[in-house]
Amino acid sequence: VQLVESGGGSVQSGGSLRLSCAASGFTYSSYSMAWFRQSPGKEREGIAVIASDGVVSYADSVKDRFTISRDNAKSTLYLQMDSLKSEDSAMYYCAAAPLSKMTIWGLSRSPADFNHWGQGTQVTVSL
Repeated sequence: VQLVESGGGSVQSGGSLRLSCAASGFTYSSYSMAWFRQSPGKEREGIAVIASDGVVSYADSVKDRFTISRDNAKSTLYLQMDSLKSEDSAMYYCAAAPLSKMTIWGLSRSPADFNHWGQGTQVTVSL
């Protein structure tokens, strides 16, 4: 299994970035995919999940600003990030899980429920 993120960089507050995650080595279309982020000294945060059937879940911190999507034909996961804020600065990781886990709040965004991880791509948002 290989997950390779790209698209990170530096952007001013209010700007946009689009992250991509190229997947290989597994049946991508049947996996649940997610984006996580982690800042120095903070826990890894699940910000968006998309199940194999297209159902999505977002953390409140990014809802209405970020959009997760997947292209099964290209085995690629995307994260469109708009209206970026300085607090969005973090290392962003792509993750995969063979099964979607549901909680009473919807799709799980816990790192413990994802088996495979990419190396990450850095996003820096300046004021």
